Amino acid sequence: MHFRQPLSFFPILLVFCAVAFSSPYQADGQGPEARSHPDIVAAVETASTQLPAAPTSQQAQKSTVPQTGATGSPAIPGDKGDRVHYDVNGNPIQNPNAPPPDYGQQPQRIMGWIPNYRAVSVGAKPPPPSFKEKFMIGTQNTFDYSAFIFNAVDTEIPYVTKSYPEFGNGWVGYGVYYWHGFVDKGIGNYMTDTIVPTLTRQDSRYYALGTGHWYVRALYAYTRVLITPNDAGRNTFNYSEIVGKGAAAGLGDLYYPARYRDWTKTGQRWLIQVAIRDGGFNVFREFWPDVAKHVLHLSPKNQ
Repeated sequence: MHFRQPLSFFPILLVFCAVAFSSPYQADGQGPEARSHPDIVAAVETASTQLPAAPTSQQAQKSTVPQTGATGSPAIPGDKGDRVHYDVNGNPIQNPNAPPPDYGQQPQRIMGWIPNYRAVSVGAKPPPPSFKEKFMIGTQNTFDYSAFIFNAVDTEIPYVTKSYPEFGNGWVGYGVYYWHGFVDKGIGNYMTDTIVPTLTRQDSRYYALGTGHWYVRALYAYTRVLITPNDAGRNTFNYSEIVGKGAAAGLGDLYYPARYRDWTKTGQRWLIQVAIRDGGFNVFREFWPDVAKHVLHLSPKNQ
């Protein structure tokens, strides 16, 4: 097969871009260690007999739990103390006294049929996903019955506008449009949810913010296509999304007509997957619990 443009390098170019602009989250360190002063040491020794009894292990554990906005904790808008915090070494610390939140609870299926397997509810602290879990997320998003319905809807636009005249007309032409769209989404799902997250040790799930000003939440949700936690829980550049969808768009050149294998068409497929589908759906899933509760008055089990 002959390519008019060297598009096999498209995924590689995205990798270099991702590395160039990546800025992994680093936990804030403590200040310089306190240094002893002779006068202070003498005063401490003199008053040592007046010190209260040492706290119990349970009290010591409570005292080590950081408060919202404490040094070493991610500054996340809307944090009510029910999120995972990190110490100066990057180790997660859970607040055992935090009550379960009553906001931002993400259902596995929105309205009972739209898959939402990548979403994590506010307050939930799941362990790092295994390869099996990453594989299952990609499989569920690709072969769920709703995926076939959504793809039929998505196919209508390029079919009606004749985006690819070579695909033909009628039911045969519609079928060609349909399987191209289905393969595009399937490759994109496995690249984004399974293959690249496994190689980069990233967690491609969406962690809901759940509270705060609407514009802060919308910006947070949309920018998750650029930022995602790694398996250790630290925010990193979202290689899984950007590189994964870029690789999927590049592989699409293997089965699209020759005249649509240029940089423009390949870039359009990549941009649609990242900026419209995934970014837009992140915003939708972020606000869905609010819509279900306050607008539709649905119970949690019916959301």
